[in-house]
Amino acid sequence: MGGSQAAYVYILSNDRGNVLYIGCTEDLKKRIYMHKKQLIAGFSKKYNAQRLIYFRKFSSIEEAKKREKYLKCKTRAKKIALIESFNPTREDLSQDISS
Repeated sequence: MGGSQAAYVYILSNDRGNVLYIGCTEDLKKRIYMHKKQLIAGFSKKYNAQRLIYFRKFSSIEEAKKREKYLKCKTRAKKIALIESFNPTREDLSQDISS
């Protein structure tokens, strides 16, 4: 069961950069595709959050979920500082993901 497959925490933004969406998944490529095609109802679809601006790989979904919860509790300023340390220009990184 859980713990055997890698997982990811990711942050999406919209084109204007004023929206941040944090999620986690075991299949980052598939999940980003679903966001871009607006196949996932909810916040990301409502606010057009489709630009992958941050992601981090974990060894299990449990670790990824723990990090997701942690990040969601942080201030916007701390989230932006994290994003900018990883992706200073906030480019869409969806072309950089593999697997």
